[in-house]
Amino acid sequence: MLTKDTILSIVQQKLDPKQFRNQHWEGGFDDYLQIVTERPAVARNAFQRLYDMILSFGFERYTQFRHDLIRYHFFADPIDHGADAIFGLDRSLMQLVDFLKSAAHGYGTERRILLLHGPVGSAKSTIVRLLKKGLEHYSKTDEGMLFTFSWMIPAENGGVHEHPCPMHEEPLRLIPKEARKDIINRLNEELPEGQRIQVYGDLDPFCRRMYEDLLLRHQGDWRKVIAHLKVRRLILSEKDRRGVGTFQPKDEKNQDSTELTGDINYRKIAEYGSDSDPRAFNFDGELNIANRGLIEFIEVLKLDVAFLYDLLGASQEHVIKPKKFAQTDIDEVIIGHTNEPEYKKLQSNELMEAFRDRTIKIDVPYNIRLSEEIRIYQKDFNKERIRGIHIAPHTVEMAAMWAVLTRLEEPKKAGLTLMQKMKLYDGKAITGFTEDSIRELREEAPREGMQGISPRYIQDKISN
Repeated sequence: MLTKDTILSIVQQKLDPKQFRNQHWEGGFDDYLQIVTERPAVARNAFQRLYDMILSFGFERYTQFRHDLIRYHFFADPIDHGADAIFGLDRSLMQLVDFLKSAAHGYGTERRILLLHGPVGSAKSTIVRLLKKGLEHYSKTDEGMLFTFSWMIPAENGGVHEHPCPMHEEPLRLIPKEARKDIINRLNEELPEGQRIQVYGDLDPFCRRMYEDLLLRHQGDWRKVIAHLKVRRLILSEKDRRGVGTFQPKDEKNQDSTELTGDINYRKIAEYGSDSDPRAFNFDGELNIANRGLIEFIEVLKLDVAFLYDLLGASQEHVIKPKKFAQTDIDEVIIGHTNEPEYKKLQSNELMEAFRDRTIKIDVPYNIRLSEEIRIYQKDFNKERIRGIHIAPHTVEMAAMWAVLTRLEEPKKAGLTLMQKMKLYDGKAITGFTEDSIRELREEAPREGMQGISPRYIQDKISN
């Protein structure tokens, strides 16, 4: 029998006070510098952290139709036991990881917007949801930890007011630029390429104001300025709006760019005397709060053009322009996703050439391998989830087969049926066809999987 003591005992067993203390670590700037010298990876940029997070779950190499492929275990969703697992999209996911690898090494893709493009229901949103979930989980581990800081300012009553950095800045940005380069070079001496620390840019307007005020108060004594700092562990969380942001299009009349870059706090203008004082500004736009992590733009090409202009600087120069303030440096991965009709409009719109030039498109097609398509539906319609309801034998298999067939193009080879083509793609042997033949079939129909029946449609029909 379940009792209150049993419930309390179960809860207590699942909680780890030591882990909680580790995730809520606080210390001085000197303490943080000691951590950085021992583990420079804590100061990685957003692209490096996201790439390392994916690799931390491992991968395996395999060959399919004479193509060398990599299956990254992260996309099987080990965090939630496969709840958001992705099947059959290893090629697209390889391109995504290659993009992140290049960005982590600083080869140029870090200055681009990653655009996932594909038909409805092809797992674009699921991929981004997985990345956000992975970042949140990774930031809680020792391997993925990162830090930010607060300003501790003495109050008139003898207490201390804590002012958290609104954009979760990297504490190393507090090192003056005159000395920062030498310090970063020393940290990077023994680090391999791709893991070297890169700390660019300046503090956000609020922290810069606090820093300059303290520098004046202490007559330029930097050591006394950093004595006002409390460095703390940063746990990324979309729900708490820390390092993970999401932006989606709404009615144009009810949405403006302040949702991306923050807005004036009119109640504080009377206190600070000016609407251009950073202390009277809310740095709570999605691009602000996603700093150090990732921001997702849902249906990015449905956004009003005014919002897309904000993305030009955010991607290319890694800066945003809050109202009444100078350009502010950001460090975040920008990912958008879109469907085919919107992307065609982008291609034909000459006024959007600047945006097109700053995007890297990755196609996310439907599955064209029957066995992988079956796994999608088995995840939702299995005996553990569907209890007391009878599903006729082979229902899932037949539905998956029909869905895959709608996505394939009629073969041009004489004597080859569409059904046989599907079997070849699924690894079945048919007399007279080799792996080279299958490669030719794939090459003559490059758009296979970009149209056809959505898995969502099949799931709806089976569930009804």
